[in-house]
Amino acid sequence: MDLSELAGRLEEAADRVGPEVDDTVQSQARLLRALIMENASGRPGPNVITDKYRPSWKREPFGVPDGGGAVVGTRKPHGRRLEFGFYDMTDSIGRHFFQPPFPHVGPAVNELSTQYEDAFKDAVDRIFGGAG
Repeated sequence: MDLSELAGRLEEAADRVGPEVDDTVQSQARLLRALIMENASGRPGPNVITDKYRPSWKREPFGVPDGGGAVVGTRKPHGRRLEFGFYDMTDSIGRHFFQPPFPHVGPAVNELSTQYEDAFKDAVDRIFGGAG
């Protein structure tokens, strides 16, 4: 490569960083949401009773400089109780619980974490692979 081309190639690659990072983050967030919903479909995770809990999991994308972010979560108050358990406690409206944990978020995060690094390595390859 001629050094006179380097600045232009780096500039082209820089223009691709934000969109590639955002695409990768959003893709991983969609996968995380899907895995959480799958894990919340029965044991060892929570059982499906009314099927109002699983669809409550949302992916909320947000912009950041040179990329994007996403929050995956639920606003259902029993989400944390299902994940971590609620041992011999009384909730804010006086109901008594002794509920073991039914992990569904942690296992999804752990499963996806191995793919997360590879997804970003692929994004870097696309950023710099397309530069030339």
